[in-house]
Amino acid sequence: MICFKPLEIIIALCLIVAPNIVAQTNNWHSHLEQLAEEGGEEMSIQTMFEELSFLEQNPMNLNSVTRNELELFPLISHNQANALADFLEKNRPIYTVFELRNVYILDYATVKLILPFFYVGEVIKRKSFNFDDFIKYSRHNLQIRFDKTLNKRAGYGDFSDSILSKYPNRKYMGEDFYHSLKYSVSFRDKFQAGVLGEKDAGEPFWLPDYKKGYDHYGFHMIVRDVGKLRTLALGDYRLSFGQGLVLNNDFMLGKGFFTNNLVRQTSLPKRHFSTAESGFFRGGAAVMRIQNIDITLFYSNKLIDANVSTNEEITSLKTDGYHRVPLDTTKRNNTREQVMGANVNYRINTFQIGVSALHHAFNRMYNPKLRYYNADYWRGRESVNLGVDYSYRFSKFNIAGETARSQNGTFAHIHTLEYHPSSLASFTLLYRNYPSTYQAMYAKAFADGSSVQNEKGVYLGTTFHPLPKVTVSIFGDAVKFPKPKYNIQEPSYALDFYTLASYNFAWENFFEVRYKFKRKHKNTKYPDDETTIVLPYQTHKIRLRYLNTLRSGWYFRTTVDFANYQLLYFPHEYGYMISQNFGHRGNKNIQGDGFFGYFKSDSYNARLYSYERNILSTFYMPSFYGEGFRAALSVRWNIRKNLSFSVKASQTRYFNRDEISSGTELIKGNKRSDIFTYVVVKF
Repeated sequence: MICFKPLEIIIALCLIVAPNIVAQTNNWHSHLEQLAEEGGEEMSIQTMFEELSFLEQNPMNLNSVTRNELELFPLISHNQANALADFLEKNRPIYTVFELRNVYILDYATVKLILPFFYVGEVIKRKSFNFDDFIKYSRHNLQIRFDKTLNKRAGYGDFSDSILSKYPNRKYMGEDFYHSLKYSVSFRDKFQAGVLGEKDAGEPFWLPDYKKGYDHYGFHMIVRDVGKLRTLALGDYRLSFGQGLVLNNDFMLGKGFFTNNLVRQTSLPKRHFSTAESGFFRGGAAVMRIQNIDITLFYSNKLIDANVSTNEEITSLKTDGYHRVPLDTTKRNNTREQVMGANVNYRINTFQIGVSALHHAFNRMYNPKLRYYNADYWRGRESVNLGVDYSYRFSKFNIAGETARSQNGTFAHIHTLEYHPSSLASFTLLYRNYPSTYQAMYAKAFADGSSVQNEKGVYLGTTFHPLPKVTVSIFGDAVKFPKPKYNIQEPSYALDFYTLASYNFAWENFFEVRYKFKRKHKNTKYPDDETTIVLPYQTHKIRLRYLNTLRSGWYFRTTVDFANYQLLYFPHEYGYMISQNFGHRGNKNIQGDGFFGYFKSDSYNARLYSYERNILSTFYMPSFYGEGFRAALSVRWNIRKNLSFSVKASQTRYFNRDEISSGTELIKGNKRSDIFTYVVVKF
């Protein structure tokens, strides 16, 4: 158990009572923190962060934004987007972004969340495409990123030829830095195109025997609203049908993101401009509108990484994107994946119904090694999924759902009921039933686990304002897993409870308390017994924050986190972290952010998470356990109106270990230091 030392208590008290402590001015980052803590996929979160960062850097003019642009905006539901579009069409020109409070379906928290993405400018009349206008008004964006870890890692060590001949995967093939380059061009909401190149640290870059240059390349082009063609996407793109039971490789917001933003609908294709090397389509997609019917057709054909057995069967997919050692190169682009599908969506007023179909194929057999937890996984070369989704908004209610069928005849269901009595309260009830035999390779829907399979649950959430300046969000989720799961060798269940209460002293001055409880099961062995049994464990997490922004442009944010983990019949494991964020936004040319924090945790199970501002367009939220100190400082210099340079330096120092990480990433010593740099040119 952790014992608090006098010095630790003094530090805690100093941070808690620090005057004028504050917050970030855009709290969408905090919601991605929540998603990361829920165990969201790193690649998906990074993709989400990059897109939201781009939208924040290029805010939309409320006096000219289109319904299409609002429907593509990921932080509001389809119903909220249409309600906002209706309001703007009736009330333009508007004179301040705070008029969004007059949209009945947008509560205070939602308005505060989306404000950084909008501004009020002149009313612009939309004209047909004109090449001269394209040349004159198109926006170009060039981004160059370079990161380096200053401590030497084992994979960059010096090895003799005899050692490498025996253990070739001990040494990285490339340089010890990360680098990416992105270029994009856009014209209003009509046209987007871009190219990117990226290499991870350890991957070769323009070496004599590696003339390819970057390890990963990407390209996209999006054209919108040309006659009956709503959208044409070529290259890399993402797509979502219905509630996601058949197809969704787009955004998937977590349980705690917003209790009134769980309903999804078929969306227009979006560009994939992230450096994530998996989870997207490469090919073409088109959406045609015929009266009230949207028809979406798409096709993707790309090479992917896979682990392949000696008999040339796929045992698992490799999605980390790393090609740093010789073993990685044997898995690189060794499998061809083809996906095609269609969606027909009929909308009239507040009712919509859609039908989806998807065909997925590999060029070799997919056959994971049989384990107790994967007996019902899909195996084969080709699969087909079909689904029907619906939504209907009437009065203050909104109902939506989807029923889908996999090739083996199994049906999966998800249904949601939302109630918005006023802008001061909202309630959401969600039921889902994903049988263990339901198989859909590109399904991604509301779930406790990472797949749409082997889960039955009921979710109830609400956001309300019991008092002026007070906002409360609560959700509970009860889940049953009818069959064994990974690391749980028998049927089990989970309970998830979350509450967040905040008091707003002013627009950017508030105190919040968050409590999270989770109860699940896991395989366990007693110290004196080799028999594996399943026992429940539970985790309690409490977070206290006080946030404020000074008129001078300075902001501070103090956070105190506590964690308590216990596996039944085993001792409690504790952790806590005290952290301080600060920064300055008062100077338009130079802006800075800082972070420092002390953490102490008995184990990985009681680890703590803490979000810190990283350089532009990159999400960074490390977890901490053991005992140590974390510090980071970043600066953004707007050299000219269209040229900016960002740099960040960070260090994590541990007090209870002399090695960090393991394998090829092993660092000899108790500290890790990193440098991140970013250059953005707009023209």
